[in-house]
Amino acid sequence: MKFLKFLFIGIFFGIILVKSEAVSWYRIFEMFKFQSFHMYGIIGSAVGLGIILIQSIKKLKMRSVEGNEIYLPPKEKGVVRYILGGAIFGLGWALAGACPGPMYILLGTGVFSMLIVIAAAILGTFTYGILKNKLPH
Repeated sequence: MKFLKFLFIGIFFGIILVKSEAVSWYRIFEMFKFQSFHMYGIIGSAVGLGIILIQSIKKLKMRSVEGNEIYLPPKEKGVVRYILGGAIFGLGWALAGACPGPMYILLGTGVFSMLIVIAAAILGTFTYGILKNKLPH
């Protein structure tokens, strides 16, 4: 019963992404061809809001719903892995026409070809799990 709030928040978030056209393949295609600012505006707004919220959590020493202090461990410094990971993520996003979150939203809107993309994402995650210890991190 307590997970219903997460279900409703997810549905609400999905509606927002559909209405803002953030899951539209055409908007994503425009973004990768640098023909429209629409998606860059959405992503930039999310990054800016994320920065503000993370800094607020740190400065105000906010607590979780359970009352525990929220601890955000510092990230390791490493440019190569972020560039390589971002390039792989971007390539997958460009090929599939959707990043991981909207894949499920697109499936919910009736784009059943996303089942192939979701299966490939699960296979990629499984493969990474197997190869994780052999990769340079």
